[in-house]
Amino acid sequence: MLRLPLTLVTLLGLAASPALAVTPQFGVGAQFGVGAQYDTTHVYVAPSDVDAFVKSFLATFGGTSTKQVTASVTPTPSSTTSQLLRTPVGSVSLFGFQTPIPYPFGAERSGYLVTDLDKAVAAAKSAGADIIVAPFQDPIGRDAVIQWPGGVNMQLYWHTTAANYPALTTIPENRVYVSADRVAAFTHDFIAFSHGKVVSDDPKAPGIEIGRPDETFHRLRIESIFGRMTVLVTDGHLPFPYGRDTTGYETSDLDATLDKAKESGAQILVEPYQSGDRRAAMVEFPGGYVAEIHATAAK
Repeated sequence: MLRLPLTLVTLLGLAASPALAVTPQFGVGAQFGVGAQYDTTHVYVAPSDVDAFVKSFLATFGGTSTKQVTASVTPTPSSTTSQLLRTPVGSVSLFGFQTPIPYPFGAERSGYLVTDLDKAVAAAKSAGADIIVAPFQDPIGRDAVIQWPGGVNMQLYWHTTAANYPALTTIPENRVYVSADRVAAFTHDFIAFSHGKVVSDDPKAPGIEIGRPDETFHRLRIESIFGRMTVLVTDGHLPFPYGRDTTGYETSDLDATLDKAKESGAQILVEPYQSGDRRAAMVEFPGGYVAEIHATAAK
């Protein structure tokens, strides 16, 4: 299991306006992240779809898979195939559960590698996260599941044997959908934990980014040692597949990447569209995993 890199320290001052006023400050306490190449998106598919997903995802983005193993990766008895897909644009922890999936697993969007699990969990709790699965042992280390305001679940990991992975070519973004009522609490608490900063706060982002082209919405972008995050503030009136995507992948050539995806069994759910300096599409890989894929115009 795994996490991400970037820049850091800065805390939020919150305003009552639709956008969040950001007051740069140094973060409080220690920072426990490792780097973006150690972050993973958690993908759960039926056992019968595992091989097709691996083939399609790696054909689309390049990279390799670790050997597939069967193990229990939850604190209560269960069985799943497990493997790590490492690509130049981000990694996936892939699970094909052969037993019913114990609650609340399957709802966590991502995993972050930390230097000290107990201290990281304490820091997350102090920052405002709920510890919904207390630390437990897995075959390669220890884990916990936390929940941020707005119902955003993440897993924290610590590995018994330290990994050493090269930096990514591009850093994926964690795509988080939250309500207007909870965005201030979510942003404040996550930044307090990650020592990150808001790098973009647009109260009138183009609605085409959430499938509502005639409207605008509030969008924030955050960077931290854990990588990139896009926070999409909506009323939940989202056409499929918006809200089902958990990760956005940056590629240098969107059309070539989409061609590879289609040729390897993925489906283009939303054809490429332009929004600001970003051209993006939505793709569904075998097994039902939905991802945003984008390319950024050179500045």
